[in-house]
Amino acid sequence: MSGTTITACGTLVLLASSICARAADLSLMIVNHDGSGVGEVVVTAMPAAAGTASAAAPASKRAIMDQRNLTFTPRVLVVAAGTSVEFPNSDSVSHQVYSFSPAKRFQLPLYKGEIHPPVVFDRAGLVVLGCNIHDSMVGYIYVTDAPYFGTTEAGGGLQLKGLPGGDYRITIWSPFITDAPASLLRTVHVDGNENATLRMQLGLPLRARPEPQPRRRDWEY
Repeated sequence: MSGTTITACGTLVLLASSICARAADLSLMIVNHDGSGVGEVVVTAMPAAAGTASAAAPASKRAIMDQRNLTFTPRVLVVAAGTSVEFPNSDSVSHQVYSFSPAKRFQLPLYKGEIHPPVVFDRAGLVVLGCNIHDSMVGYIYVTDAPYFGTTEAGGGLQLKGLPGGDYRITIWSPFITDAPASLLRTVHVDGNENATLRMQLGLPLRARPEPQPRRRDWEY
């Protein structure tokens, strides 16, 4: 094989690799029925075609759900399945964290500071958190198998970075959203050559109290 042929083949391989590696960002905006931005909304993006190759979730699967001023911080946390979540208690009072959600049942005995080892969330689904000492405390960990995810900022915006070209199923969730789940699904195309945008407007007002609430009746004394 001549040097010219080898060079041509090498150029084709590099060109094909460049095309396959093309990726773009997806900018999302979630707004209420009145047009105002909605924060703390979980957004996931899953390749629409079965078997479509996609980037893996972040290699460092660790996250923190803190407790400050008698609240879970952040109130809504989205993580990839298999993530280890730490539950430090930054309050001056003790907390007893628990969940009886099907995706993860656990309880951390009464503590302050950083006493308990991280909890691994290895099953996709919604995990509702409560405190057996302070009934007003409620938090949410949304565990997903999607390779791209995040939560919106206070103004309702979120940017998902580095999506390979293709179609994606977009789902959103929030403990304050009252719209039917089926109305919260979208499909968006990312061509890899330029960034994509998606604006989703809710049809119904947000609820005043987050739902679901922790199920203390399941507590095992």
